[in-house]
Amino acid sequence: MAIVPHTPALNHTNSPPSESRWECRVYPGHLSQTSRVRTDLTMDLDRMTSLPVEAREDMVLCLSEMFANACEHSRSGQDPDGRVVRTLDLPRPGAVRVSIIDDGTNSNTVPRVPRRRTRRQQERAERGRGLLILDHLATRWGFRPVLDFPFCAGLGTVIWAEFTHPTLTAAGGDACGGVR
Repeated sequence: MAIVPHTPALNHTNSPPSESRWECRVYPGHLSQTSRVRTDLTMDLDRMTSLPVEAREDMVLCLSEMFANACEHSRSGQDPDGRVVRTLDLPRPGAVRVSIIDDGTNSNTVPRVPRRRTRRQQERAERGRGLLILDHLATRWGFRPVLDFPFCAGLGTVIWAEFTHPTLTAAGGDACGGVR
């Protein structure tokens, strides 16, 4: 049972409204959608004229990792009708937050930063670097249940990453270059 709406993410004129939040985008929970997810975020971030290219690239990379985890570790990627939602907002001056919401899981697993590995283990590992990348590039990140009620456990997880940059603050709160 998917709890995420089945609305396609076709609106490519997605601009932030006055309350500093973009419309959410909904994607099928397939890794083959990663390129589309990256492209859509890049297009949305391009409207923020004061955001440096390097910061945009960091956000897109982190989003890719969060999307891949949602597809691999939740019902979003396990159910044929699974969906993943991406949100983007400006929670406060100088900050941009991107979030991924999945369809939930059948177990009590939660995202976590993998344990430290020796250099040899790290070189041989085929997996387990996504959240380490997120931990390194994002100013802050975290996760929470979609609904914080004990009887709703497993209905979905929101994982978010927040990025701050001095030029966003210097823009006087209008980080979107007049698009708002």
